Amino acid sequence: MEDYTLVDNKEKKQYEFHIGEYMPKIEYIKSETGEIYLTHTEVPVALEGQGIGSQLIKKALEDIKSQGLRLVPLCPFVAGYIQKHPEWRSIVMRGINV
Repeated sequence: MEDYTLVDNKEKKQYEFHIGEYMPKIEYIKSETGEIYLTHTEVPVALEGQGIGSQLIKKALEDIKSQGLRLVPLCPFVAGYIQKHPEWRSIVMRGINV
């Protein structure tokens, strides 16, 4: 699978990949107290089943970790990814069950 470049579109409050005419994305809300809420993941139907959503989540989590933010995974797809990859639980906000 190709390695896509993560774009943090702060204006639209979403992480994005630009793949031809398609734009898989994860929408987020950042608090002023250091939390980031990942609210919705969207992968265009034409790109489904290729691991692009998982790559997008992984790169977003790497960015979140590098910024020292506490994650609240409201999106079920993100929560499911963290369940399968428990090494990411360390950035989940304390008290949040994934």
